Amino acid sequence: MELSKQIKKYRKEANLSQEELADKVFVSRQTISNWENDKNYPDIKSLVLMSEVFHVSLDNLIKGDLEKMKKEIDAQEYVKFQKDSTIFSTLFIALLILPVPLVMLWKWIGMAMYLGLFGIEMYFTVKVEKYKKKYDIQTYKEIVAFTEGKNLNEIEKAREEAKRPYQKLLLGAGSALLVVIIALIMNVVMKLFV
Repeated sequence: MELSKQIKKYRKEANLSQEELADKVFVSRQTISNWENDKNYPDIKSLVLMSEVFHVSLDNLIKGDLEKMKKEIDAQEYVKFQKDSTIFSTLFIALLILPVPLVMLWKWIGMAMYLGLFGIEMYFTVKVEKYKKKYDIQTYKEIVAFTEGKNLNEIEKAREEAKRPYQKLLLGAGSALLVVIIALIMNVVMKLFV
C-alpha cells in the first residue's frame, strides 16, 4: 500500500477528520489532504506523531512506501551529483582558460581572483569525490551509469573495478602534466609583467 492510502485508512479507523488529525500532528488540514492525495510526504516528526495517534508502529504506517521513498531520495542524490559535477566541470574549464587573462588584466588582483576560483573548485572536487565514494563509483562508465540512475551488473562492475588502478595512474600523471603546463604559462605571463 502507498503511504497516502495508509494515512487515510488509519485516520478513518480512528474516526478522525482531516482537521482533527491535523490538530494532533500540528499541521494544517490542507497538509493532511496533500498527504492523503499523494501530493507530498510527511516529514519524520509527523510520521512519528501519526503512528502514536493511530497506535500503530511506524513500520506498519509506512509499509509499502519504503522502496518508493528510497528511490525518491536516490533521485534527489542523482540531481545533486549532476549539479555539483556540472559546477565542477565548468570551474575546471575556467581554471584552464582564465589564469593568463586575469593576470594580464588585473595583475595581483587577477591572481587573487584565480586563487579564489581554485578554492571553490577544490570545494566541489571534494563534494564530487564524496558522492563517488558513497556510491562506489570510480570509472567513467560507472559515473555515467550512476547519473542515468542505473546500476552496472556484476560482470560490468568487476571489469570497471579492474580498470581503476590504471585510471588512477593516468589521472595522476595527467594532473601533474597539467600543473606543469599551467605553471609554465603563469611563469611566462609573470615575466611579461615584471
